[in-house]
Amino acid sequence: MPGVIARILRRTPDTRYAELADMRSGFNSLAAKVQTVLDKDPYGGNIFLFRGKRGDLLKAFYWCDGGLCLFAKRLEKGRFAWPRSDSGVVALTTAQLSLLLEGFDWRQPLDAARPRTAL
Repeated sequence: MPGVIARILRRTPDTRYAELADMRSGFNSLAAKVQTVLDKDPYGGNIFLFRGKRGDLLKAFYWCDGGLCLFAKRLEKGRFAWPRSDSGVVALTTAQLSLLLEGFDWRQPLDAARPRTAL
């Protein structure tokens, strides 16, 4: 089911990401990384994204309805388009998150072709 993760995650107000993470990490170690590296509250409702070293695996970690959620997505081909940042933190819009999870390079959107006539 394409886009299922994006639909589930869309409910939260903000998405943040950190640099590379050990993809063996689970709830406790990712929560600790959110607190120490990002200096954020892992129970605040934000989505935190972590990418593996090869770039084809991504984990989304967030607090929802009284519990922690952890989702993973691995691309069969290609790598996730990962933003660069001096601070290591980037806020993504819902649209950017959806494109990222679908494997598109959301950093370089294409201009929509403008129709020449209405008919």
